[in-house]
Amino acid sequence: MLSNEIMKNAWKQHVIVPAFNIPYIPMMEPIIQATRDEDAFCQVAVARLEWIKFEAQSMEAIAAEFHRLNPGDHVRLHQDHIPVIDEDDLRVPYQDLIRKAIDLGYQSVMVDGSRLPLEENIAATREVVEIAHPANIPVEAELGAVLGHEADPTMTYDEIVRTRSGFTSVEETKRFVAETGCDWLSVAFGNIHGAVSEALRHQKKVAARLDIDHLKTLSGAAGIPLVLHGGSGIPKEGILDAVQNGIAKINIGTEVRQTYEQALADGGDTAAARKAVYEKTRWMLREFFAISGTREAVRGGL
Repeated sequence: MLSNEIMKNAWKQHVIVPAFNIPYIPMMEPIIQATRDEDAFCQVAVARLEWIKFEAQSMEAIAAEFHRLNPGDHVRLHQDHIPVIDEDDLRVPYQDLIRKAIDLGYQSVMVDGSRLPLEENIAATREVVEIAHPANIPVEAELGAVLGHEADPTMTYDEIVRTRSGFTSVEETKRFVAETGCDWLSVAFGNIHGAVSEALRHQKKVAARLDIDHLKTLSGAAGIPLVLHGGSGIPKEGILDAVQNGIAKINIGTEVRQTYEQALADGGDTAAARKAVYEKTRWMLREFFAISGTREAVRGGL
């Protein structure tokens, strides 16, 4: 079953699809196993920054591990955050990377033009849609600015919320979806990525305060599944409200990454760190997202 059909099923049924980012390759197997054991559905994902600033190695290495593990009906492989301009303000050969991801067997891709002016974001996203759709690969895009990936953050979270800096525009959302043909849209409504700067990446992530009224309006304008980036650290009630108001997919990075890193820092070996990730993932699927046993429903019974 195609990834886009699964996401639409989840969206219509108000069931969240977690996408777990893989900054360290040994994390993938316990996440997949936890998803199987809870009979849930998720994505495993890798963003460009995770092979540049962490230890995911490459999109080839992640794809090879995914195909080796053969996760079957429970998990899909997603290419996350291929930026047009990255967190260090460098131009990225995004079209080449998207083509490579499709050739490697990634089942959905994301182009991130959120650091571009609107017209350029629309043009870049439309280009990627024209590359991916002939291969039946859905495209996720981002509109607005989900902050937090900047190497040198200049605003505190309270300042972001107070000024609504980067919040996705309702008017731009309707135009963006119509002109790009993207399948899923990452939006900003109080969410924030986990920091990648050395000064902040090991600190507890701020608990985001989501503007659900704004999300509801964005969902009406978009008419497609919306994505919540920066899902770690958001209170459960905020996530459940978001799922009822247009969010179909949530990206989880910091929560599982810090679990893995902390187990190693506490003197454990890779096996201990993998066990910690397995237990954390099962808890999140069962207790936090409450999606145990939903795999068949999300897949439409197929």
